[in-house]
Amino acid sequence: MDTELILQRAAEHCVAQGEKLTLKRRQVLTCLIQLDKAMSAYELADNCKEAFGITLFPMSVYRILEFLQTVGLVHRLRTTNKFIACAHVDSDHSRDAAQFLVCKACDRVEEIGIANPLSEAFANRLETLGFQLMNKQVELECLCKDCALTA
Repeated sequence: MDTELILQRAAEHCVAQGEKLTLKRRQVLTCLIQLDKAMSAYELADNCKEAFGITLFPMSVYRILEFLQTVGLVHRLRTTNKFIACAHVDSDHSRDAAQFLVCKACDRVEEIGIANPLSEAFANRLETLGFQLMNKQVELECLCKDCALTA
């Protein structure tokens, strides 16, 4: 799917939630979509400067990312404290639990879903062991096929 179509759907997604995809939010999201890899707020600030000629301070980028995360357009990877654009902008996020395949060599990330029945079975098993699942997000450290060829 092309970047403009994704951004259009992202804007519609925001409007449906009573929010706006402002210019700066759109620029940060554009960088995440186009680079197709996990990025820190500092990397995004640098990339926005390069791509759009604008200066965004890292704290501003963090606020933008927090907004984008709240409306479901961005995910934060806990293992690396980096961010990626959601691969399913116009879908129902409640269907599947998010699973991320994270290449440790190049930071490329692939988002896939774990079907709710499997996710629920896992949560039920945890409960029988006396644990409560706090977050369904799963991050697997991997090597993408390109990096695996050069390793």
